[in-house]
Amino acid sequence: MGNGGNGCAAFHREKYKPFGPPSGGDGGRGGDVYILPTSGLTTLSSVPNRVIGQSGGHGQGTWQNGKNGEPTIIKVPLGTVVRELPRDDPRRSKDEWEAEEESTAGLTPLEKRDKMRENRWLHYPRSGETNVQRDSFKEAEASLYKQERERRIARRKKDLTPIHLDLDKEEVLERSVDAPLGSKQPEPTGFLIALGGSGGLGNPHFASAVNRSPKFASRGQKGERITFSLELKLIADIGLVGMPNAGKSTLLRALTGGRAKTEVAGYAFTTLNPVVGVVRVAEDGTFEGGISGNHIYDETQVEEEQQRERMEKGELANVLTRNQSPVEAQEDEITLRPGHRFDIVEDFRFTIADNPGLISRAAENVGLGHSFLRSIERSLALVYVVDLSGPAPWDELRVLRDELEQYQPGMSTKARMVIANKADLLAGDGDPAAVEDAKRKLSMLQRFVNAQMIVHEGSGDAFTLDVVPTSAKFSQNLVKVVGLMRSYVEEAKEHRMLSYLSHKLLLGE
Repeated sequence: MGNGGNGCAAFHREKYKPFGPPSGGDGGRGGDVYILPTSGLTTLSSVPNRVIGQSGGHGQGTWQNGKNGEPTIIKVPLGTVVRELPRDDPRRSKDEWEAEEESTAGLTPLEKRDKMRENRWLHYPRSGETNVQRDSFKEAEASLYKQERERRIARRKKDLTPIHLDLDKEEVLERSVDAPLGSKQPEPTGFLIALGGSGGLGNPHFASAVNRSPKFASRGQKGERITFSLELKLIADIGLVGMPNAGKSTLLRALTGGRAKTEVAGYAFTTLNPVVGVVRVAEDGTFEGGISGNHIYDETQVEEEQQRERMEKGELANVLTRNQSPVEAQEDEITLRPGHRFDIVEDFRFTIADNPGLISRAAENVGLGHSFLRSIERSLALVYVVDLSGPAPWDELRVLRDELEQYQPGMSTKARMVIANKADLLAGDGDPAAVEDAKRKLSMLQRFVNAQMIVHEGSGDAFTLDVVPTSAKFSQNLVKVVGLMRSYVEEAKEHRMLSYLSHKLLLGE
């Protein structure tokens, strides 16, 4: 919210008219602040902690008014929730009047009066002392303070209904059919969250029959000072839900071919913030991550050490980039390769969110608690990720389901699949007895899911979750995972579209 420009105290001068009338222009209005949901953003890192709108231009002589400040538009990702902080919140900053009271604290009454006058009035050169003695100035000052009290009361009433915006849809402006040919398409500005200050008045506004040459003008008003809390609820198609160190980050890297930059380590809570990756699928079910050439995803520290050793040995000097091909393909031949070469065969894409690990009592805000659970509220479908090599993966499933329900009843009905990750740790050496134990453990998990994890939808239908054993580290059995995820997303989007059309029919639109 920009401050208003100052008014001007000036007098018109021209040939044969040495004592013209007051000609000071008004100050321009300060720029407003808007917030605009944008689909091209995925994080709030580009939003500054403090936003200052453009101030209005100052008035000038010969009745020239100042220019209004341009609006300031804050772009945020879709899924951002904007909340205005109440007055009792310790994070809230002081508004414009509280800031002035703080700046004048400790001054004597006369010093405080002079300070407040300095913040509100401009005087013609060498006229300040005489102006404050005039009755016309005192009347103007009393009128100004009355307007301020009215604005302050209106602001207090506005605080009773704080701003709360749920920015889950992108604003689209349709061009009017009556618009003149060749007129510019208006750009969306978003939602107004703070008003700029009004411009000050030039000295012609204070002219009267008693004082025909006022030598003072008012300063521009301060813009609104409002403190907001921004919370990003990711709008990912698939949300991964699992205990810490279940392999969710490795799974996301494998599905995206390493494009999703997530931290992978052997300790819990390596993922502290949600990370979103894009999975691109061809018509035959091939996904981009499956043809990336890297089929082993190790811990981040191990991979960085291996990369450093290769660089020191000079092995990367002539390595082709992701979008380079070692052999030029024939004109009529379509080669499946990551990057822009995959665009020609891409048939479907969806997003996956790697969320921080969920632990017992997360609904009570234990661990990362609510910060994790809020990030998955808007996912179209949820996928449980459990460690199959653990002693009892079914106990993990029970905890995950119960925590989702305690946080928000009905959230667990979004679950569609159980990924039994780290299957490579069972019978990895090929021992027949170990292989049989692994099959038995997977069968026990399947029976538990069929008996205890039945999902009951609001329509009365019930279904069981798909169970898929995988090894994200070695990119095993991921084609099946991607195919199932695609079907979940398509089904959810179709259901959402039918609900939207039904709602429009009910409204008679």
